[in-house]
Parts: sequence; C-alpha cells; structure tokens
Amino acid sequence: MTDQNPFEAMMKMGQDWAKVMNAEAFTLKGFEALWPTMPKETMEMFFGTGINPGGLDAKTRLLLTLTALTVLGAQAEAQIRLTVRHLVEAEATKQEIAEAIAQMGMFAGVPAMTKAMELANDVLEKDET
Repeated sequence: MTDQNPFEAMMKMGQDWAKVMNAEAFTLKGFEALWPTMPKETMEMFFGTGINPGGLDAKTRLLLTLTALTVLGAQAEAQIRLTVRHLVEAEATKQEIAEAIAQMGMFAGVPAMTKAMELANDVLEKDET
C-alpha cells in the first residue's frame, strides 16, 4: 500500500507521458494546432444546410457559436480561435465577426467581449500574413 494520493499519481504519470511524447503539443497553442480548419463545403455539409435544407448555413451557425463562447466569458480560448478560423473559411467578414462579438458586450460584459475580440484579432492578423 502506498501513501501517495491516487489522483496525484495519475497526474504525475500523465505529465511524464506528455513530456516524453512532445511537451509542445500539450500546451494550449500546441493542442490547438492539432485541429485543422475544415473546408467550407465540409462545414456546410455537416453543420449547415446539408443537414437541414432551408435552415441556417454554416457561417450563421458559427457566428452563433462565437457569440455563445463569448457570453460564457471568453474562457475557451482555443475554441474561440478555432471558431474564428472556421468563420474565415466560411467566408465571414471581419466586420461580421467583430459585430457578433461586440453584441455580446451587452450580455457578457465588456471584459468578456474585449477578450474575445483580442483572440479573434489574433487569428485574423495571422490570416493576413
């Protein structure tokens, strides 16, 4: 029998495994890089009018997702950046992305809106280069 807390032992094992595999991939930015951006057609097929003809298109659904992530306090940074990347692929304009986030200032507060704007701007600036 050991005196070590089983949860601590499990966490240590996981951390040791992550270091051996590739520590960079287990950072927030590294993990985010593992998820590719889907082509617009694929998003439309799975998340837009492909599953619901006459319903919301993928761009609109992604804008709704972005507003939901913002209203939750913009804490899910990787998910916000991924959603913005997908919005760019779905042909959303910078203005549409900014307006969706700005609208949430009324519901989520200025700090959450500002954080989401910073994350979106980070993605959009990288997209320009």
